[in-house]
Amino acid sequence: MRGRGTRWAAVAGVTAVALLGAACGPGAGAETFGREAAHTEIVAAVEDAGLPESDLPGFGGPTPTGSAPAPTASTERERVAERAAACSAGWQYIGPVTEGSRGGFDKAVAALAGERWSQSQRQVEKLDDKGGTGVAVTLKKRGWTLYARHHSARQGLSMEMISFQASEDACMARFTDKEWDSLFGDDRERP
Repeated sequence: MRGRGTRWAAVAGVTAVALLGAACGPGAGAETFGREAAHTEIVAAVEDAGLPESDLPGFGGPTPTGSAPAPTASTERERVAERAAACSAGWQYIGPVTEGSRGGFDKAVAALAGERWSQSQRQVEKLDDKGGTGVAVTLKKRGWTLYARHHSARQGLSMEMISFQASEDACMARFTDKEWDSLFGDDRERP
């Protein structure tokens, strides 16, 4: 899955290590659809679908009480990653394959559609001969793009990755090519 979706999916990986406690972009108020609303809808859809619990702080709910604060960003890459996290909301699970998770994933996507996220793309690909699949769904809502991914590999490591990563379009558009390069280096797809 290459193209623009690859960049956004990679942001999901970068933001997995960044603390998601920052506020949405400038001007985000009660009457706008922002980061907190996106995160609330994602978590509600995931929980209602019965997907496995996320072990990552900030993705399955609030950061645990008593957690150490995130260290201050000291490199350009870390500063750009923090800005990307402030433009994003999400949830993800990485771990052993769990039975029924594909159905749960589809149920969570349907719940998001019920919250007026409109589906613009859906891709399904076979990953292995033992039933492993990759599903990528793109949804949009009020200036946000959400990439929902379910990858289940049943050969080799037998791992599963489920993610729902939403990013505010206007906020992400503010990144320069140089900033994207600092995040992804040679792995960044060129326009």
